[in-house]
Parts: sequence; C-alpha cells; structure tokens
Amino acid sequence: MKTGLTAKNVALMAIFAALYYVLSLIAPISIPTGVGNLDISFAALFAAVIGLVLGPYLGTASAFLGAFVAWVLPPSSGNLFGLPFLLSPPLNALVTGLIFYKKWKFGFAIFGALMLAFLFTPPIWPVTENWLPAVAVLFDKVIAIVLIIPVALFAKKLSIAKASLFYFLLFFIGNEADNMWGSFIYATPPVYGLFLTDLSNVRLAFLASPFLYPAIRIVQALIGMLIAVPLMQALKGTPWLWQKENILSLGKDQQAESQVPQPTNPE
Repeated sequence: MKTGLTAKNVALMAIFAALYYVLSLIAPISIPTGVGNLDISFAALFAAVIGLVLGPYLGTASAFLGAFVAWVLPPSSGNLFGLPFLLSPPLNALVTGLIFYKKWKFGFAIFGALMLAFLFTPPIWPVTENWLPAVAVLFDKVIAIVLIIPVALFAKKLSIAKASLFYFLLFFIGNEADNMWGSFIYATPPVYGLFLTDLSNVRLAFLASPFLYPAIRIVQALIGMLIAVPLMQALKGTPWLWQKENILSLGKDQQAESQVPQPTNPE
C-alpha cells in the first residue's frame, strides 16, 4: 500500500470513517458500578484498529473524519458538549499507529506532552496543592506510557509468546492516550465552563476517575484485541496495510538470514 494520498488511500479513509460512524450508532455497553456506569464504546476502540491498518497519519485523518461525522449527524447532531472531545479518537489512532509502524518515540513524546500539559491546567496547578486529583487521573496514564517502551522494544517476543498480549497492550496504550486528551481538554476553563461547573467539581470528577476509566480502557483493549488478532493475521502480507514493515515484521538482516538455505545433514 502506498503511503501517499492516493485515490485508494482516500477511499480507505472514507470506508473506515464510515465504519466508525456506524459503530458510533451502537449504544455503548453500560455496566453499573458503585460509583457510576462503565460505558464501553465500540467506536472508541475502533479508532485503534484504524491506526493499525491505515497507519498513524491516514489513520488519524480517518478517525477524525469518522468522529466529526458522528458528531455532526444524529443522534449527536452537533451537540456542543461533544465538540471538545473530537480529537480523542484521532489521538488513539495516531499513538497506536506510531507505535505499530516503528515510530514509537513520537508516540511517546505526544503522550508525554499531553500529560505534562495537564499538570498546568487550573484544576491541577499548583500540583503541590492538588496532587490527589493529579494522581487519580495520571496513575493509569503513567502505566500506559511506560508500557510503550517494552511493547516497542520486545514486540516480536510478545507476539510470538502470545499475539493477543501484544495487541491488548497496544490497544490499552491507545485508549489511554484517548482518555488523556479527554482529561486534559476537560480541565481547560473554556470546556469546564461550557459544562457550567467550577474547579472544585472538576477536581471531584477527577477523583472518581480511578474507579471507572482504567476499567473502561481495559475492557476496550480486550475487545479490540479480539478484533485485531484475526484481522491483522488476515491482512498480513496484503497491500491493505499502511506499510509492509511494522513493529512485528522482520528487519532486513533478519529477512536475509531467514532466506539463507540451511545446510542439510548428509546422514
């Protein structure tokens, strides 16, 4: 698959954006808990699939197009409250695609920059006084960003041992990046002002996040894994993927080594 903006790539972007919109019409799985409901959105987890197939750039554009269409058309119908969070799915696709296509340092930097920026938002700054909501929001994000390194460096070993484990971790990271944007943008004055809330209520909402959001991301990662394992196996070696070479493919030296005829035992 050519990585430029060809007619085929534009068509694929449109197809995946349409699939995103269709999935957004499916009501989320709602699991009641003691502190609220776990709402598992199929569209949100599909953004990571888009990043895997279309790559970090085409995938980001496609996820944004799908999220924008889902926001404009019914049932959202341009609801103003959903506008600030339109970048969550594209960020999921971007980080997932960057890691999968061997550009993980950029994904790490983007994720880390968002986490750092969050610390300077009004509900959190100064951190010395508001460290509890900061920890409540960031503890699972810290786990996710740290996981990028072993996932990137030991991807082949992870996938050989258990392909499902690799995709689960990758989807968990992507979904946490999605949630990081949501937390960051909600902590900005124009957005929490849109919701007619104040700093104390924002901090209170953040304190509830450890009980809900990590569980949501884990379930989304599990569902995404069940989709990704057979899908990526089916697409392996086809022109549908953004690039032939990804984090799971053999390097040139390994490919050459694998093609060298092995000596036969004369006995």
